[in-house]
Parts: sequence; C-alpha cells; structure tokens
Amino acid sequence: MRAPAGYLFSAVEAGIKYRGRPDLGLIYSEVPATWAGVFTRNDFKAAPVILGLERLRSGSPARAILVNSGCANACTGSEGLSDAQKVLKSLADLLRISPEEILPASTGVIGTRLPVERLTSCLPDLVSGLSPDRAPLVARAMMTTDTFPKLVRRDLPGTGASILGLAKGAGMISPNMATMLAFVLTDAGLPTEVLRESLRQAVDSSFNRITVDGDTSTNDTVYLLANGRAGKLDRKVWPAFQEVLTEVCRELAYLIVKDGEGATKTVRILVEGAPSPEAAEELARAVADSPLVKTAFFGEDPNWGRILVALGKLGRGLEPERVEIFIDGVPLVRGGRGVPEEEAARKRLARPEFSVRIHLGQGSASAEVLTCDLSYEYVRINAEYRT
Repeated sequence: MRAPAGYLFSAVEAGIKYRGRPDLGLIYSEVPATWAGVFTRNDFKAAPVILGLERLRSGSPARAILVNSGCANACTGSEGLSDAQKVLKSLADLLRISPEEILPASTGVIGTRLPVERLTSCLPDLVSGLSPDRAPLVARAMMTTDTFPKLVRRDLPGTGASILGLAKGAGMISPNMATMLAFVLTDAGLPTEVLRESLRQAVDSSFNRITVDGDTSTNDTVYLLANGRAGKLDRKVWPAFQEVLTEVCRELAYLIVKDGEGATKTVRILVEGAPSPEAAEELARAVADSPLVKTAFFGEDPNWGRILVALGKLGRGLEPERVEIFIDGVPLVRGGRGVPEEEAARKRLARPEFSVRIHLGQGSASAEVLTCDLSYEYVRINAEYRT
C-alpha cells in the first residue's frame, strides 16, 4: 500500500506485553506537517492524550507520531507523564527534532507504567528502520485485541495527493470516540484551521457513529497530518478533500466494528422518521448499545421486542402504532406489533452483515450507527484481558 509522499514508517518488538510481534511504531514526516487532533472526552485522560492536547494548544508543527500497544499509560499520575516525556525526548534526539514535534499515542492496559528503559533501548532500531513501505507494520504494532491491521488509502482526484489512514480498535468502543487510535496522513498542503474543521466533521460521521460495547476509553486519539509534499490544495478542492477524508474515516470505523471483540455480525442501525437529528441519533445509539439486542443478533433471533424496549426506554414519546422495523428490508414490526412471519428476518440475521431500519413516523430526520453483536467470545476476551 503506497504511502503519501514524504512519510516514513517503522515498527519494532519492544516486548511491552505481546511477544513475537511489533508493539512500538513510528510515523515520520520528512518535512514539518500541519496537523489536527481529536481526543477522548473521558475524564480520566491518559498521559499521551494530555501531551497531545498540550501540543494541539501550542500550535507547533508535527514531524512524527510515536505509538505503543500493550500499555495505555493511563491513570499513572505525574510519573506517567514523566515516562512519556523521557521516551519522546530520547526519540527527538535521535531524529534531531524537538520533542514537541512528536505526537504520542498509547493503547493497552490501564494503570501500568511504560517500561521506559526497554522502549528507549529500542529507539535506535526503530529510527534506523524507517521506510516508506512499512505502514502495515505500524498498523500491526498498534493492535491490542484486534485480529487484523486496519489501513485505508484513497487518492484525491486531480491533485496528485493521497490520504492514508491507519487505525486500531476492537473493544471499549463507543463515542466519544472509542478505544481506538487512528492516524490519517496526507501529502496535500492545507492550513491548520481547515484540517481541524475537516477532521471534526469526518470524526462526527465516522468514529463517533460506532459502538461495540458502549464504553469510552481513556486513550482515544485521532491525528491528521498534512505535510504538503504534493503541493497546496486550491480552496476549490477543499470540499473534495473533506469528502475523501470522511470516506477514509468511515471505512476505518467500519473495520473497527467488523473486528469488534468476539463479533460475528456487523450491523447498521438506521433510524428514520425522527423529529430531529439528535433524537434519531440517540435512538439509534440506544438500540446499537443494548446488550439484549446485541445478544439477540448473536443468536440470530428476530426478537423485535428487545428493539422496541431499547427505543422506548428513553421516554421520547414514541407512538407505537407508527413504528416499523425492517431487517434488510424484510418487515419485522408494523404498527408497533410483530409481523407473524419471522422466518425471512431470521435468515437475514444469519448473515455476517445486515441492517436494521427503524421508521418512527414522527418527522423527517434520520441517523445511522454501526454496531456488532455480543458473543461468548467477547466475555472470554475481557474476562482474561489482564490474566
């Protein structure tokens, strides 16, 4: 997968938690890049998130992203901040740049400190291994319970520029944003203010519209870098950039849900006929997050009563006689009551991907949320996560 011009990648095995695979990754821009970032809204922000926010406020350019898996460096107090700063300082010295030009990201177990000496001893090999062809290795180094690396690349038509996105995430997934990291790189040249607004819009319609288990992490981070190696984008092309950026983020978000911990189904929940976009999104999330609904998906059971309960628990004044529910276009509920023939819907639920369309009959607003089922394997993975 060809990377945008001017970006180099490297990954090494530091042995933080996992064995036999890379767990420390580096993305390096050969020239200073403008950048934007979006971070978790969890009150217990990890040390790399705190440092990333500081860099965002300072407005300094970015030259690199350093990411590790196996240790979230979250809830580690001032020591966690000091640990991260030591590693970033050592890397900055090797790259001959300022530590403030390195954007940090971590994922893994909460409450454990970074193995600073082990990481710093790996940094020379990490830097010497930089190559334009090693983005897949970085995507693999980001993984925790993920089962496959997640990369998406798109060209910007008529510009010679491209966008590459890398992401990780499989559990503790729910806005705002999710237990996820995503790094989006472009060789287009764009002002910082444009990047920030573009990223906000893209995240709102992608990473903020997914859920695996309803939990928001301490470490969620999305970075967008633009190094300008393919030239500055004309203002007329900015809408096209927004469209392609959103497409990349949506595809990465889809891959995160598809790879949800223990997931066997990927499900699109679409609520239509709502009185407002906010109501549509809230109702879609209620269905997408419901453990009862998600376990019914796993069991391939068209238990429409669980969907109605998830909708009704919000107390939004829904009118049962107007509610309709369809599974891949097959009617399951009409007038707030089940359709007698459920077998056709059951067959749709046996598919690895399907949609649930809910029509409320109360307006013209709609919203979509991407979710997955909840399986025995999800419980096993999370019961054994630290053991």
